[in-house]
Amino acid sequence: MINTQVKLTARPVGMPKASDFSIEKNEIPALEDGQILIKNLYISLDPAMRGWMSDAPSYLPPVGLGEVMRAGSVGKVVASNNERFAEGTYVSGTGGVQTHVVTNGKGYVPIKPQVPLPMYLSVFGMTGFTAYFGLLNVGEPKEGDTVLVSGGAGAVGSVVGQIAKIKGCRVVGIAGGEQKCKYMKEELGFDGVIDYKTEKLSTAIKQACPNGIDVYFDNVGGEMLNTALRFINMKARIVICGAISQYNSETGPVGPANYLNLLVKRARMEGFIVFDHAKDYMTAAKDMGQWVAEGKLQTKEYVVEGIETFHENLLRLFSGDKFGKLVLKVGEE
Repeated sequence: MINTQVKLTARPVGMPKASDFSIEKNEIPALEDGQILIKNLYISLDPAMRGWMSDAPSYLPPVGLGEVMRAGSVGKVVASNNERFAEGTYVSGTGGVQTHVVTNGKGYVPIKPQVPLPMYLSVFGMTGFTAYFGLLNVGEPKEGDTVLVSGGAGAVGSVVGQIAKIKGCRVVGIAGGEQKCKYMKEELGFDGVIDYKTEKLSTAIKQACPNGIDVYFDNVGGEMLNTALRFINMKARIVICGAISQYNSETGPVGPANYLNLLVKRARMEGFIVFDHAKDYMTAAKDMGQWVAEGKLQTKEYVVEGIETFHENLLRLFSGDKFGKLVLKVGEE
């Protein structure tokens, strides 16, 4: 059997280029005792990948040059020498951008395909957990709060906004383009929407949030964060989840010039990593499973196909050419 792998071959400068990766085909070795062979079916494409390509200090070690590109995945055990994983078991873990994985099973979790498998990379995966813990544990929304979400039509932001609505908040989402704004308003039920591509951001936030911002969930960073800080309320909470506008900067990140408003408003700005909440993943999965069953939480997966298309589809994360959670299909169920 042959394993097709996408490996990192150079540290990207600015936007990742196709030449920063190689696609290799290697024979799959025979299993040793305790090992399993997983056929990857779906791979998660996430903004965090851009950080993993860099050798700057971070919460995870960088992907080494010549190594398979790190990625979350959902797959099926097709051969097993490990009594914990029977052949035919579906699993989720960090399988990387490759069609097959040989592993001892560490870090993999058996899953039951009670919902479409891509959902285990969105609402029931790191994306959903990021939204859940970032909003509830860091943002600490209270009923009646105004919650502003950047990247509101994206994988994390769309879930954040819906959970905030479930908790009785007034939700305003920022996204780029008429279709995404319509999606946030009509399908996700946001109270207000802002199209940063056609509206002046400061004017739009002032109009959409007339009583100020109690929680700002930031996925974008840069000038969007800087502008939002102008409108925060007393004791506001700013959740730093990501800064996708800055990931490919060749001159360094743009910091918030309005940070002194945190002092004036006695506000808190806090970053977080979803892995810090691993012990509570099952609680999050249970709550979101109930909300999905009750029709209170929707999820949208944007599925693209073919491991050879990894690079071109990775760029969708930065161009915004997608809806919801971006998932790469690399195998047939």
